[in-house]
Amino acid sequence: MVNQELYLEVTMTASQITLKTMTPDHLDGAVVLSQQAGWPHRLEDWAMVLALSNGVVALEGEYVVGTAMATPLNEDIATINMVIVDETMRGRGLGRKLMEAALDATQGRNCLLIATQDGLPLYEKLGFVARGEIIQHQGAARQVDAPSDVSWAKNDEFPHIVTLDHQAFGHDRTALMQLLRDKAKFAVIRLDREILAFAAIRPFGRGQVIGPVVAKTDGEAKKLIEFLLSQHADQFVRVDTNIATNLGGWLTERGLVHVGGGIAMRRSVRALKENSGSEYRTYALVNQAFG
Repeated sequence: MVNQELYLEVTMTASQITLKTMTPDHLDGAVVLSQQAGWPHRLEDWAMVLALSNGVVALEGEYVVGTAMATPLNEDIATINMVIVDETMRGRGLGRKLMEAALDATQGRNCLLIATQDGLPLYEKLGFVARGEIIQHQGAARQVDAPSDVSWAKNDEFPHIVTLDHQAFGHDRTALMQLLRDKAKFAVIRLDREILAFAAIRPFGRGQVIGPVVAKTDGEAKKLIEFLLSQHADQFVRVDTNIATNLGGWLTERGLVHVGGGIAMRRSVRALKENSGSEYRTYALVNQAFG
């Protein structure tokens, strides 16, 4: 956990900024801050991240002027996310202080994050290395036919879904997947009783977000996404995917246009034995906070 209260030695005009551990009481202010930054996160979206995370908040009096989250996915790896600084406070070192507090909260775990171009220089100084590009597609989903070999998952299939996510992501994310179980609907492709691939959809931001999508082949991933789009025609849907999946053009044809993205980065502080050699691949992220 981050320290309960820290004082920043930065130049402020007749003001003092305090770093504190984020609690649910800070979430209304965090929503205002993310809206200022143009992010779509609702109160419920912030609460979901905080439920799994050690958060730090920068306060000027009672006002939230900065946030950062450290989300431990397991004992070995964490994500850093929700790093926002009020536009009136930028250029004063506050972003670095928030990042340092979030990194401390990871307790020596290797860290992943998705960086904006503005944040890239700071993250590189803190030891993060670029490892890929994430693209964001969103829009009103066009009407498509539901593939006949995709259906909704059954409750007793969830342990297999968690196993496939582990194989694709390379790290165990059981806690995150358990949280998603309560908030998302899961679609699967089966062969007899075996699950070959899965995808999730849940409320987020302006509408729905699809992810994770885990499959062995492009064709399976596209079938899963089309099934979920067929259930949400004309609704706002978002997908975050690695550019290497080559799904971008295909998503655009289905009404989800490219609107931005970020740089996937990693900071390694210790060597880990990672799951390798799996045929499974993550075609869409849970979101940019969780990877």
